Amino acid sequence: MSLNRTDYRGNPERVAALVRDTEVHKDLYIDQGLFELEMEHLFSNTWVFVGHGSQIPKAGDYYTTTVGTQPVVMVRHTDGSIKVLYNRCPHKGVKVAGEGCGNTGKFFRCPYHAWTFKLDGTLMSIPLKKGYEGTGLEDTEAAQGLACVGAMKVYRDFVFCRLNAEGVGFEEYFGQSLSTIDNMVDRSPEGKLEVAGGMLRYMHHCNWKMLQDNQTDTCHPMVAHESSAGTAVKVWNEAPPGTPKPMAVELFAPFMSPYEFFEKMGIRVWDNGHGHTGVADSIHADYSAVPGYKEQMVAAYGEERANAILGDVRHNTVYFPNIMVKGPIQTLRLFKPIAADRTLVESWTFRLVGAPDLLLERTCMYNRLVNAPTSVVGHDDLEMYERAQEGLHSQGSDWVNVARLYDPAEKGQANVVTNGTNEWQMRNQFRAWSQYMTASMTASTTQGA
Repeated sequence: MSLNRTDYRGNPERVAALVRDTEVHKDLYIDQGLFELEMEHLFSNTWVFVGHGSQIPKAGDYYTTTVGTQPVVMVRHTDGSIKVLYNRCPHKGVKVAGEGCGNTGKFFRCPYHAWTFKLDGTLMSIPLKKGYEGTGLEDTEAAQGLACVGAMKVYRDFVFCRLNAEGVGFEEYFGQSLSTIDNMVDRSPEGKLEVAGGMLRYMHHCNWKMLQDNQTDTCHPMVAHESSAGTAVKVWNEAPPGTPKPMAVELFAPFMSPYEFFEKMGIRVWDNGHGHTGVADSIHADYSAVPGYKEQMVAAYGEERANAILGDVRHNTVYFPNIMVKGPIQTLRLFKPIAADRTLVESWTFRLVGAPDLLLERTCMYNRLVNAPTSVVGHDDLEMYERAQEGLHSQGSDWVNVARLYDPAEKGQANVVTNGTNEWQMRNQFRAWSQYMTASMTASTTQGA
């Protein structure tokens, strides 16, 4: 069946029909009109990652990014709090904060006409203000200053926002899935992370959901990565006896684990599209011990608690809609939607404050080898995404299959552990996609009636 793509706007029923129990329509990946509806309804009503507090330690420090396709700026206020504002001057629309990060002092100053704003967005001053006397400026949007996003939350220094003022609460949205962030932060003897080692980013010519799907797809590593990780393992196996095992081989080798390994490692499924691979085991479970680290953790938490923290070796945690966290290796990947067929991928690394530097070295090496524009493993995935993005335009079939290990009883269940090769988590994401898309579209249609 081929759906009429011109009917999606204003038709939540048509959008709902794109997601079935065991398959989704290809338009979720290739239709630009549907992508624009995602920006309007999905990314505006879910909680989206903005940045980390360690990026803006001092008053006036700022970091610019996007939420969906909306430009925002995260800034440290003079009172030490964090604000997330739309990066748009209310006068002529110019971005007040330049790309990236910096320090703006005690206020933002628009580079076009020098309107200035306090760090909380409040309008501070206008040049030649007398020219607005009697114009009613005070009753316009321009007088309100830089607009704040609808809601924001700082959770253990991770900054999230919801663009719309009304909607699901932070704790309700994430629920038990926040345990992955807790575990990553608790791996620091001081219970603190900081962004370090640089952020890697490069453009992917594919839809953002392909990257999100891939994070819990455990049936592809030993296939797609055979030429990269498989070659590294083959070369290592030919090394003379007694050769010290390089860190890179430790990081590469688990990608070539057999299906049985991934089946037994398990997947946990949470509400609202969140979930993680690596319940009983993971590809991060068997790295070499870092001298002195365990002792630091025992001193900080006690032996029982330290063992519990370090023994939780989750593989990939998906936070719907567009981030993935690897707690044991301290990385975060953000899949920033640009268009239906373009996604900017940012790969972040974190330092465990107070922990040995060797842990950050391993984190940075993993990011370079797996997630960088010059990576080895990551380009295996990228080729698959781009082939899929092209192949989905084929007229041969309209549907993408996500039926592996499907059980009709799974719908409505949460915090469930299942076989590690189950595509339940993918189906979980698509159900959340349908839920948030159609609820918002229905509300908009009702308000417009």
